[in-house]
Amino acid sequence: MGRTNQTAVAEYVLLGLHEHHNLELVLFVLCLGIYSINVLGNTLLFGLNLLDPRLHSPMYFFLSNLSLMDLCGTSSFVPLMLVNFLKTQSTISFPGCALQMYLTLALGSTECLLLAVMACDRYVAICQPLRYSALMSRQTCAWMAALSWGTGFANSLLHSIVTWSLPFCGHNVIHHFFCEILAVLKLACEDISLNALLTLTTVVLTLAPLLLICLSYVFILAAILRVPSAAGRRKAFSTCSAHLTVVVVFYGTICFMYFKSKSKDPTMDKILTLFYGLVTPSLNPIIYSLRNAEMKAATIALLRGDLLSRKMSHFSCRSLTLSGRTG
Repeated sequence: MGRTNQTAVAEYVLLGLHEHHNLELVLFVLCLGIYSINVLGNTLLFGLNLLDPRLHSPMYFFLSNLSLMDLCGTSSFVPLMLVNFLKTQSTISFPGCALQMYLTLALGSTECLLLAVMACDRYVAICQPLRYSALMSRQTCAWMAALSWGTGFANSLLHSIVTWSLPFCGHNVIHHFFCEILAVLKLACEDISLNALLTLTTVVLTLAPLLLICLSYVFILAAILRVPSAAGRRKAFSTCSAHLTVVVVFYGTICFMYFKSKSKDPTMDKILTLFYGLVTPSLNPIIYSLRNAEMKAATIALLRGDLLSRKMSHFSCRSLTLSGRTG
């Protein structure tokens, strides 16, 4: 009977902040601005990594994966949320809700793993510089990125299967802006002990990468301190300062979100969760652009038109070479 009640729910109501419609209008303007920065910044970062040969290295390969993931993560819920801000009642279909929950959880887990992989890359670059090319080959980097994406999506698939097999007994009002897994689980009218147990896998996928990142930076710091010159130490640290800043922002926000005392006003908790999911991905391209000399140079070259002209001349030369061979 419970399963029948669950399948009878064709759509869900996203409550959001409909009791404060004026606040939703303010959030619409703020979120639209932040989302625009996010799309522009991450698309620019991803495009630069494709266009500029100087950025064809393991570090920038992983950075382009991070940009793509941030772009997909925010796009999985922000556009619909912006439309819903302007409506009197927000609804989402069952398939749409299931997909939204799956993607947000999958991409969040993947980001943790990808940040750990990027820390390993910085460890090899600074602590094993002579073996860097051999250890971080193109094939190895592709496998590491694929493993990060695959693990995050497999973890989310497991959570989604267990969550959507629960009976909801006709409950369809989600007290959030989007189909976040904890908000969806509150609709269940059956014991969710298995879901709580599975949450441990997400905790492991969050804390284990953090432990690996901390361990990597202990060795990196030790290696940097052994560099005799101050200029050498600054140069070595500058190669990982942007990544370290992103890690601090990402995990610092998580700690603030989940270890702070619960607010008496649920509205504030919703807004904080919203900005965690939207602001953090928007900061990554800004951090890498400001703290990375190669990225600054690539951005300037793109703005001047040098990057596109070089790429076009490269394609022209290749096409002429190929036509010469066929002729």
